[in-house]
Amino acid sequence: MSKPLVAIVGRPNVGKSLLFNRLAGQRLSIVEDTPGVTRDRLYAECEWAGRKFDIVDTGGIEPTTDNEILLFMREQANIAINAADVIVLVTEIGTGVTAADKEVAHMLKRSHKPVVLVVNKMDNPSRVDPTLYEFYSLGLGDPMPLSAVHGHGTGDMLDECLKYFPPESEDDEEDDRINVAIIGKPNVGKSSLTNLITGEQRVIVSDVAGTTRDAVDTKVDNRYGKYNFIDTAGIRRKSKVDDRIEKFSVMRAQLAIERADVCLIMIDAREGVTEQDTKIAGLAHEAGKASIVIVNKWDLVEKETGTMEKMRKDVMRDLSFMSYAPVLFISAMTGQRVDRIYELINFVNDQAAMRITTGMLNNVLADAQARVQPPSDKGRRLKIYYMTQTGVKPPQFVVFCNSRELFHFSYQRYLENQIRATFGLEGTPIRMVIRQKGDKDE
Repeated sequence: MSKPLVAIVGRPNVGKSLLFNRLAGQRLSIVEDTPGVTRDRLYAECEWAGRKFDIVDTGGIEPTTDNEILLFMREQANIAINAADVIVLVTEIGTGVTAADKEVAHMLKRSHKPVVLVVNKMDNPSRVDPTLYEFYSLGLGDPMPLSAVHGHGTGDMLDECLKYFPPESEDDEEDDRINVAIIGKPNVGKSSLTNLITGEQRVIVSDVAGTTRDAVDTKVDNRYGKYNFIDTAGIRRKSKVDDRIEKFSVMRAQLAIERADVCLIMIDAREGVTEQDTKIAGLAHEAGKASIVIVNKWDLVEKETGTMEKMRKDVMRDLSFMSYAPVLFISAMTGQRVDRIYELINFVNDQAAMRITTGMLNNVLADAQARVQPPSDKGRRLKIYYMTQTGVKPPQFVVFCNSRELFHFSYQRYLENQIRATFGLEGTPIRMVIRQKGDKDE
């Protein structure tokens, strides 16, 4: 059984993202004084009174607007409202009840969902501002005073939300999902791919680069398995990251990589691998994440015999540091080969979680040393005693030897290639730790 979902909605700049961050216990949503900063829905898990549930932050609802981005934001909020078990309507004491608040309240009444009305920015809990009573006019029951900045009133609000949660099932267990981060520079089709995967307008898609600012979680269940897709803001070159909101977006993409099991590195087929693509792929590689290189917009490339194979070789050459990553050519616009993504995600995730016995590893080690002798320097030769695996995601191996200095990088790479040749480990980086006699166990 899925966890209850609480949607946080309201007009722009009333403090929804501040409330979301306080409930989530970490800075997941971009908080700025600029109205319209949170554009897409943003999820986090919470726990209150022993009950786990999800919360979703939404872009501010502008009931009447001709602005394309604000229209998209309203559409995103509507999707969140339809999926929610409980809706928290955030208003603010400073402005009193506005025409936009009334419009949003009418929209929520039509949804026939339980609504908890909170009045934010009431930072002094010992004093009740008389303006609070104006909010009864919205017809949504008792308005609850709240301070998202200081946390006053959040407990009462959550107690009220709990009243509307469906009964807890005894077999309610955490889903064993694969977290998949979709990363790449702006405008390569990350949001289009997310929307195609979910079958709904889950993420704002626009020709304007940088439309997606937050990392958005999208849960998908299908015949291939259970997934959580994280669509991230496009990572720009540092020289172009010149405003605070954009800097938060880059940080958010990096955090999404950290909590992912698998990274889909998206590249524009028309441009090939750019310097920025290399840097983005490097973030996933350094984080030790299983990765798949997705070459998107393949439908827009003029083809002749061998075009795909040539492009594959070019990609592998330009991303030579992650030659382990499979390359898939797709079109997020037409859906070409998109189903193959799930099979590859499952495959590389399993490869990254593979465990190899010490006995099998040392058989490979003995064979590798028989083929190519370990390096020597000034009469001293490297002696490798044994190897063992100490971790997964990524697979990590500890090699014990007589001298770390003699263990040249090229021989380390040779051993890595021998391990891959024997056991596969496709799609995942490998970590190798070298220890010599006298090292203390950490």
